[in-house]
Amino acid sequence: MVSTSSQIWTRFSNTWQSRGVSGVATTTWAAFWMQFAALGGIGRITTWIATWFAPPYYARRRLARFNSKGYIAPSATIYHSQIKLGKHIFIGDRVTIFEDKKQPNINSGSVELADRVHLYGDTIIQTGECGTLKIGSDTHIQPRCQFSAYRAAIQIGRGVQIAPNCAFYPYDHGIDPGELISKQPLQTKGGIVVEDDAWLGFGVIVLDGVRIGKGAVVGAGAVVNRDIPDGAIAVGVPARVVGMRSNG
Repeated sequence: MVSTSSQIWTRFSNTWQSRGVSGVATTTWAAFWMQFAALGGIGRITTWIATWFAPPYYARRRLARFNSKGYIAPSATIYHSQIKLGKHIFIGDRVTIFEDKKQPNINSGSVELADRVHLYGDTIIQTGECGTLKIGSDTHIQPRCQFSAYRAAIQIGRGVQIAPNCAFYPYDHGIDPGELISKQPLQTKGGIVVEDDAWLGFGVIVLDGVRIGKGAVVGAGAVVNRDIPDGAIAVGVPARVVGMRSNG
């Protein structure tokens, strides 16, 4: 129903704008409805109404400015009891934030998004079995990234830029013989830390026990299984330092 209605309103919006209605009117519409936006049912409905005349994807980032609670796309799924959201966050289409409670006697972890964090479409965040995720202010996570916080913490600093299709796993499966992989216990060398102002290219995979230093750059497709120093440029599988930004 929402999808069909959105298509109708998109066509109506295009017609409305083609007849000379100014951007001021569409901005006023969005700003009015966004003041009621929230995680609850009514808040999600008013967010949906605010999008009727707002273009999709990046163009909806401005909606997060209209409410200190930010913008959470109507198609986003948030199933988490231990979540803390900063001011003016942006959570895009089909983002999922999930708390894995399959082991009720074990802490299923928490999620904290600081001010102005941006999560773009189809990104998945999940916590469980003593894992936590914390993302610092002004960090942008591009589409289709995966954060699986089990057994240890994932900590992303401030102003970090993470390209599409990146994945973060602070754990590994055991591989002992004589037991199904699905029955192997999770094990970890420690959490993942990505310091402020780091930049991860398309498809980077970050494994357990790793620190990526402040201002470091990791090239597309790299697999990071060891620490990357501050300001370093690292590429490859496994990722190796090939230079320093200070030398550029």
